[in-house]
Amino acid sequence: MENSRSKNTIKNIVLSGFNKIINILLPFIVRSVLISVLGVQYLGLNSLFISILQVINLAELGVSSAIVFSMYKPIAENDENTICALMNLYKNLYKVIGSLIFLLGILIIPFLKIFIKGSYPTDINIYLLYIVYLLNTVMGYFFFAYKGALLNAHQKSGVISNINSIFIIVQNIIQIILLLIFRNYYAYIIVMPIFTVLNNVKVAILVNKMYPMYKPRGKLNKEVTKNINKKVKGLLISKICNTTKTTFDSIFISSFVGLTAVAIYSNYYYVMASILSLLVIITNAMIASVGNSLILETVEKNYSDMMKFNFIYSWISGICTVCLLCLYQPFMKLWVGEEMTYPMHIVIAFCMYFYAVNLGGIRAIYHDAAGLWWEARYRAILESILNLVLNIILTARFGVFGTIVGTLISLIIVNYGYGTQIVFKYYFKGFKVKYFYFEHIKYTLVTTINCIITYFIINKINDTGILDLIIKLVICLIIPNIINYMIYRKNKYFIKSLEMFRRILISIMHS
Repeated sequence: MENSRSKNTIKNIVLSGFNKIINILLPFIVRSVLISVLGVQYLGLNSLFISILQVINLAELGVSSAIVFSMYKPIAENDENTICALMNLYKNLYKVIGSLIFLLGILIIPFLKIFIKGSYPTDINIYLLYIVYLLNTVMGYFFFAYKGALLNAHQKSGVISNINSIFIIVQNIIQIILLLIFRNYYAYIIVMPIFTVLNNVKVAILVNKMYPMYKPRGKLNKEVTKNINKKVKGLLISKICNTTKTTFDSIFISSFVGLTAVAIYSNYYYVMASILSLLVIITNAMIASVGNSLILETVEKNYSDMMKFNFIYSWISGICTVCLLCLYQPFMKLWVGEEMTYPMHIVIAFCMYFYAVNLGGIRAIYHDAAGLWWEARYRAILESILNLVLNIILTARFGVFGTIVGTLISLIIVNYGYGTQIVFKYYFKGFKVKYFYFEHIKYTLVTTINCIITYFIINKINDTGILDLIIKLVICLIIPNIINYMIYRKNKYFIKSLEMFRRILISIMHS
């Protein structure tokens, strides 16, 4: 069973990783063409509208995560009736949510200009553009959108990634062609809602083929419904928290600084988020397997696994942090030019932001797999309030740097610090949370050493082109790994990790 879970996780990581690389490169090209053909303010509008709609998207209430979580047990027990009833509930809830998001989106239209400081492109109707973005969001809740939950709950998230990648590739290629031919923003955005619908339909067709026995029918008993409602309430609060630390950043920058500032920020954030999304592949691929393990294995076994996974994840995220610190500026200069780059102190803040997000990566998997959203409601509220207050105060005074620092403080103190205590209080009972903190302090110190040494070496190389960037990347991948090996080679989690990879490799070779 453990090997099966590990193989599913590895398979999902490989499939999702390949697809994510494609999904990073193509939108990157699209952004470059958009800036080149239409200008930086159009990119700023794109980032602003996406941020506003992600806030409205809070109406989703975390229903999808709660439904997928509720499917773990009936899938493990082959309870077909409960699975069908969950699908039926999910289907009906998504219709209501999609309608609610559309209504909220329409109500915001009169206030759009409040979020834009300074000038914006005058050759377009920002209200019409916003409606197209709104329709794209709403379409995601109709046309069989609920069926994707079955694949996620069955540890087959990689299948969805494959479908998403195919449609994103075609969509981005069409958008690039339309931009180059018509040089028109309307032509660029009208493609989005069309492909959102096509994507949902394709997933539904595949799910019907793979799981023909599951149809949206029947009703859940009151106890199950009550439990789902409780988790949804907790997820709503958690979703608000996540929104305030990501999407509100662009809104504040647009309101206090302007669209051009949003565009530059969004470019830096896009690079960081692209690397982060590669790491999220690992956590997303693991969550269904961890959910299965929480049901079938002991708390002691799951704690041992979590500490091992945390070591691996910290190693990987530390290497990525080194790469960001050393390659951020050279890459941005090559991509958008030196005039659209930040000073080094903001780059360092972005790198710290990236590392702080990943501090709780593995802990968050066990938090979500155990369904502790309701228990974490006060943590989410506190983080939201702290983040909003700090962003307003610091952005007004320090601009973009203040925005990042405000988010960073709330991440470390509340999201990581308080969030970790919740998992240990409600699931890993009897295990000392201070040991988990101590391990992370060690990992952070090692990452800091890696950053200083590698950056010192990298600075000796000139920034003259792509070849220098590739050389720097190779150095960033080699030096930190050598240092990590020298420090961790006798670490028990390093030894356990090697043994786990050996077992998985043997299992794959004999399958």
